[in-house]
Amino acid sequence: MTGPAGAPRVLLAGDSTVAACPAHETPMSGWGPHLGAPLNSRLAAALGSPAPTVAVLNTAKGGATTESHRDEGLWAALLIELRPADVVLLQFGHNDQKQPHLAARTGYTANLERACDEVLERGGRPVLCTSVARRRFVAGRLEPTHGDHPQAVRDLAGRRGLPCIDLARSTAQLYAGLGEEASRALFTHVEPGHHPLYPDGCADDTHFSFTGAVQVADQVAAELVRLWVEHEWCKVIV
Repeated sequence: MTGPAGAPRVLLAGDSTVAACPAHETPMSGWGPHLGAPLNSRLAAALGSPAPTVAVLNTAKGGATTESHRDEGLWAALLIELRPADVVLLQFGHNDQKQPHLAARTGYTANLERACDEVLERGGRPVLCTSVARRRFVAGRLEPTHGDHPQAVRDLAGRRGLPCIDLARSTAQLYAGLGEEASRALFTHVEPGHHPLYPDGCADDTHFSFTGAVQVADQVAAELVRLWVEHEWCKVIV
């Protein structure tokens, strides 16, 4: 991971909705690989002058929980790269909610708080993110699927005075605004016989298509730049 000396970087920890998906899953993609372009474009516009490029390191992995990300060494790898003033975005929940010991108010919150403490101890800036919404429409209405996990993130951020990007809310608004049919294009939906990597088709309402990942990355970038300016993180790079 490279970047101008002194320029903060953005480090990502999360699950498949953040991760770079394997090539054989194209066009499936998490939002993380697409964050750099809108982030740097929006930062330049917000600062009103040229600024060093902000590099992005993505340690997110498909299937990851707040526990497995640590157990597999991914979190340790992120901490090795972490420099003071770097920004660390954490977005888990899709897989945590499947594990009873990672319930919203117990293991999940405890793991997120521990991770934030470790970032703060090293002079970094943790940013909590609620899980991106799944696309589940019932009788034409988008339904939430993550239980109490998003609210647990909001509450942790409020209790600790940490920034929070509420992707559960913003992505749900995106899907609902497009409607049930049009929002399908944001996800990995392929008709049988129409794609060489999905000969039997695919109907996945959790994982983004390239199109969806790019749009969600822009949502993240917009919120991150707002935080960057609000907390005067931009002073480090100008």
